[in-house]
Amino acid sequence: MSKSPLILISPSIQAAGVEFSDRSVSLSEPYSRAVAVAGGIPLIAPSGVTRAVIAESVRRCDGVLLTGGDDVEPALYQDRLSARLRRTVAPTPDGGERTLRELWLFDEIFRQRKPTLAICRGCQLLNVALGGTLIVDIAQQVRGAIRHGRMDRRSSPVHEVRLTPDSWLARLTGKSRLAVNSTHHQAVGRLADPLRVSAVCADGVVEGVELKPEFARWLPFLVAVQFHPERLADRYAEHAALFRAFVRASALRNRN
Repeated sequence: MSKSPLILISPSIQAAGVEFSDRSVSLSEPYSRAVAVAGGIPLIAPSGVTRAVIAESVRRCDGVLLTGGDDVEPALYQDRLSARLRRTVAPTPDGGERTLRELWLFDEIFRQRKPTLAICRGCQLLNVALGGTLIVDIAQQVRGAIRHGRMDRRSSPVHEVRLTPDSWLARLTGKSRLAVNSTHHQAVGRLADPLRVSAVCADGVVEGVELKPEFARWLPFLVAVQFHPERLADRYAEHAALFRAFVRASALRNRN
């Protein structure tokens, strides 16, 4: 009997944790729960570590999950920013350490060819890591945009996205349209060259990306989505299917 795959999950950082009000690792429970229900063993990635530790952490795991959280710092993808847009960007409590750690993670993911699921911020940072840009604030920069920051319904579908017919998302969910939740104000802007759109909202905001066919050999599995399937997987089979496919791909990598 094969071992359950070990899934490395990259957490957020909060300014003051429960025990001593220190800066602390933070991870919403639905991520770990969705991985475990799909058959994986969730393991929270360490913080405040060297690149060598990140590389070894990726080596010992079978798949990597990049999660949501803070805004991606615009300086990574844009030279100048208006004061009006700058005010929409929430400061990070760790001075950018999480971003650096996750950029190292992406380097190791591609170098070691580990199956990857990237959610919300993870989807955005993937695009930046591969040379793309972000929309800094949807409300200001996308004419006719719907309200995407629906924290009041973070665990419920609030709009649909259209899936690219031959995409991973379409194949895994068996859908041409997918009802999703929406808790973001930034989004993919100019798409990185190795990526293509796999899901898009009616207002044009990108809701999912994946590797183009000519780059598909880079990873055995890569699905990146702007919404939060971990908050829907317990009630909606199509969202649970993403985690099952990710864990299954990680299990196959485990046997190689």
